Amino acid sequence: MKPKWILILLCLSLLLGVAPSPILAKQLTMPSEVLAYKGKTSAGFQDPAYLSYDQALREYLVKRIDQKFGIALDPKKYSGFDLLEIEALFKCKKSKEPFDMFLKMFPKRP
Repeated sequence: MKPKWILILLCLSLLLGVAPSPILAKQLTMPSEVLAYKGKTSAGFQDPAYLSYDQALREYLVKRIDQKFGIALDPKKYSGFDLLEIEALFKCKKSKEPFDMFLKMFPKRP
């Protein structure tokens, strides 16, 4: 009976020791301008609620891309979802690859 409890305690201690602690996690939060739209729906791409959400998302992502990668992008030229894809591609790019190569894949708005 004793080895069974020792094994259970050992497994629990390993599980708790390996589990990531929320204290150690980075405190990455979205700005309140973007979070204000959390859970809301819009009628379409021309809906004023969607347009204001997209504008807030674009401004936030342009600022974040500039901070992480040092690339200044114009928030009027790309949609919010394009900027999310651009950021993901920048994270995966090799160090020798130029940023312009990835930016050419996305159509710019006038």
